[in-house]
Formats: sequence, C-alpha cells, structure tokens
Amino acid sequence: MQLFYAPEITLPQYTLSEEESKHCVRVLRMKHNDELHITDGRGNMYRCKIVDDNAKRCVVEVVETVSNYEPLAYQLTMAVAPTKNIDRYEWFLEKATEVGISEIYPIECDHSERRQIKAEREEKVITSAVKQSLKAYHPTLHPMTRLSDVVTMPFDGQKFIAHCNDSLGEREYLGRLIEKGGKTLILIGPEGDFSEEEITFALENGFKSITLGKERLRTESAALVATVITSTINKL
Repeated sequence: MQLFYAPEITLPQYTLSEEESKHCVRVLRMKHNDELHITDGRGNMYRCKIVDDNAKRCVVEVVETVSNYEPLAYQLTMAVAPTKNIDRYEWFLEKATEVGISEIYPIECDHSERRQIKAEREEKVITSAVKQSLKAYHPTLHPMTRLSDVVTMPFDGQKFIAHCNDSLGEREYLGRLIEKGGKTLILIGPEGDFSEEEITFALENGFKSITLGKERLRTESAALVATVITSTINKL
C-alpha cells in the first residue's frame, strides 16, 4: 500500500500537491490507473486510482472510502519536554507515531534546556511516520505549553508523572496501572528531571508518580518506553 496524507482531500477527485505528485509519479513511478491510498488523518482511508499522472499535479479519483480505519483501542496523550538536541525529540515523535499515540504536548519545565520548537518541522516528522506506518489517524501536536497548564487542564482519564525523586513517596511501575481501553496522560520531564515543586504540584492535581523500570533513561527513551508500555498493555 502506498499511503499519502491529505487532510483537505475532496471527493470524488483530488489533486495531490506538487511535492506529493512528484513523489508519486517520478519516485514511485506510478501511472494512470494505478492505485494508491490517501488518509485525511481523521480515521478515513481512501482507496484511489490515478486519472492523470502529471508529475506536478497528479489527479486521483476516490473509488472506496473506509471510515474509522484501524483506530487505537486507547487514547494516549504524552506531555514531553523537548530535548536540547532536537533530533532526539524528533526520534521520539517518529517512533511514538508508529507505535500509537493520540496527542503530544511539548512542555516547558523549570529545568528545560529547550523552550521552543519548530512546529512545522515536527509536523512533517509525524506525517512521515503516519504514512510509513500506514495509519489513518494523525496524532495532534500541540504548541509549546507550560507544564502548569498541562497539569491543570481538564482530562477525563488516568494521569501519571514519571520522575526520579525518591523523596516524594513511592513510585509504581506504569505497566501495573494502565487501564485497557482508557484515556491516559503521561508527563515526561527534561534531562534534569522535573523540579520538586513541579512534581508536588502535579501530585496535588491528581497525577500519580510512576517509574518505567530500574534503568536510567534519557527523556526521549523514557517517553517512548511509556508509549510502548501503554500500547502493549492494551494488546494483552
């Protein structure tokens, strides 16, 4: 299956962007009457055939629409502090999209080394992963958000904060707490961890302290491990 992403797709015919047209016709060498798939990122998968194989404005016709295509059996929101080396954060975005995630909040914390991201660039990373992993749902990337705003926003589900501070009470392994088919929000801090004040604030607002295992993990590794644990529990 060759999958393209077009949130603004129109029926019954749609013209691919110049970039996507070039990729389709010149790179993939697709021709008139060849089939491809398009997703709008909202769960709709469109089976299409090429009616005009122009390398600058390839036109396709939708021949079948599948709604709610392979939805996640759970909802996972990850709030993760961007790393100083943005490549590592983009690695997390790519892999989490492949595994399965609903929303991502880049968060600004007391110990953050990076307080801005290039949203357009990060969206491209996510979109590429959506196409590569053949998903019909495009995760939502929120703007850079202060940790306090994420902690206090309404959320109807389980809320966890991963940290390494042993002085603030017992931390339980995430895999023992995840409820299958539910909504989950997980906070992952920067390389210097959350501050004691941030952890206390989260606990006061209904978050539970968690550990992801005995290993000491970098931010992007911890975020991916939490994503994989959530996905695995929901597949058992």
